[in-house]
Amino acid sequence: MKTLKYLAPALFTLLLAMSTGIFQSALAAEPAAQININTASAEEIAAALNGIGLAKAQAIVAWRDQHGKFTDASQLTEIKGIGESTLAKNSALIVLQ
Repeated sequence: MKTLKYLAPALFTLLLAMSTGIFQSALAAEPAAQININTASAEEIAAALNGIGLAKAQAIVAWRDQHGKFTDASQLTEIKGIGESTLAKNSALIVLQ
């Protein structure tokens, strides 16, 4: 009975540790979807890009409406609140065509 008292928590801990690794590898294997900032809506941009909320996404669409299509992702830094670090976090997610 004493053995079961110590064995049950040990098995639980082992299973918990193993399941964390399984979920982590499943998440890492899932590629993030790219988004075309020249055609996407503000809602789609906000959902797809890290650090971009609806207000900044609306600013991206407004910039696009005023200046035309983006020809380079670095043009996003012309929008207030979007800096180099935000661009770097999202560079793999942004497409222009």
